[in-house]
Amino acid sequence: MAAKKRTLTTTSATARNPTTTTSATARNPTTTTSLPDPQIKPTKLPFIFKSSLLILIPYLYFLFFRQNHEIEYEIRRSILINALVSIIGFLITVTLIPVASKYVLRRNLYGRDINKKGTPKGDVKVPESLGIVVGIVFLVVAILFQYFNLTADSNWLVEYNAALASICFMFLLGFVDDVLDLPWRVKLVLPSIAALPLLMAYAGHTTIIIPKPLVPYIGLEILDLGWIYKLYMWLLAIFCTNSINIHAGINGLEVGQTVVIASAVLIHNIMQIGASTDPEYQQAHVFSIYLVQPLLATSLALLSYNWYPSSVFVGDTYTYFAGMTLAVVGILGHFSETLLIFFAPQVLNFLLSVPQLAGIIPCPRHRLPKFDPQTGLLTGTKDGTVVNVTLRIFGRKSEPALCIILLLLQAACCCFCFLLRWILTGWYK
Repeated sequence: MAAKKRTLTTTSATARNPTTTTSATARNPTTTTSLPDPQIKPTKLPFIFKSSLLILIPYLYFLFFRQNHEIEYEIRRSILINALVSIIGFLITVTLIPVASKYVLRRNLYGRDINKKGTPKGDVKVPESLGIVVGIVFLVVAILFQYFNLTADSNWLVEYNAALASICFMFLLGFVDDVLDLPWRVKLVLPSIAALPLLMAYAGHTTIIIPKPLVPYIGLEILDLGWIYKLYMWLLAIFCTNSINIHAGINGLEVGQTVVIASAVLIHNIMQIGASTDPEYQQAHVFSIYLVQPLLATSLALLSYNWYPSSVFVGDTYTYFAGMTLAVVGILGHFSETLLIFFAPQVLNFLLSVPQLAGIIPCPRHRLPKFDPQTGLLTGTKDGTVVNVTLRIFGRKSEPALCIILLLLQAACCCFCFLLRWILTGWYK
């Protein structure tokens, strides 16, 4: 999803979603004006392949070489099988997006890019909700992978299917939101419903390790939180799902931030597998990899169409799906604290948004920067988003330059998390 505006022929769209920086698509079945259709091509595939090397090099390095303990053959084999299936998912997604684009355009499910308003590109009909392709391919890949690795008596099978149920539930609710343009208050409730299958099937521990500096004061090394831990899981799922949807508004940002976070999660998982000899701890991170690799592969395929200038919009279908998937892998992989640091820009964006979300400050429908069609540059507004704050700090920027700055900020937060874990290892926990 990028900055977009949907048009009705008889009435203007009602402002119903102040939390997101983009608007929902309104279908226009009575349009008679002929508008140019976009060229749906993965023009950024070379860029995607080069960027993927930044992910693959450290990932393969930790998978095959530098580890405290050699990764078991069976674990490495299952990860590579999952990677192979994910690559097939990437190719299928690249192939299906142009096909699906034609169908959504026929149903008048499209938007126009507000950040190109006043230019010829601003009048182009851009197909909406193409996150539906990513979600479908991801689910098919994740389900078929069970055939290669998970048996009927596997301890992880119940939680694996519960995770897929929550992801599928959120994916479908996201598409419903794209079609019906639900009010923002309803959007906040949707993740809480979708997380229920995961919470009901969760059979893992509900304990936390007390930081070593606090043990003398609390008198415990491990604290069982019981239902409070599940409440935390529920709130984490709600936050992750909505945070990606809110931190949006420019071409490539929604998918780009997902790719960066998923890459960090992938590297974190493989590092933890090699650093531990505890089979249960290892399996939790392997489980996370099983879901993150397909997410990363299909998201990279979508990014090749969604990068500036975007030929497709991802819609709430994708942002909800991606947020729930990352929440699920953080919860079942037992690294929710690390995940929240990976989400630092999203946390900051939420805190900046609170005054407007709470109604203390007026909240417009589109909390987007201002676009100057003469220069092609964006100017930050007073709205409380990281996008606007970045423009106010660094000055006017082009849309692709702004997106790159924001993704570099995301990557810097992920690198800081790795540094923080390294510094605190052995002292904090």
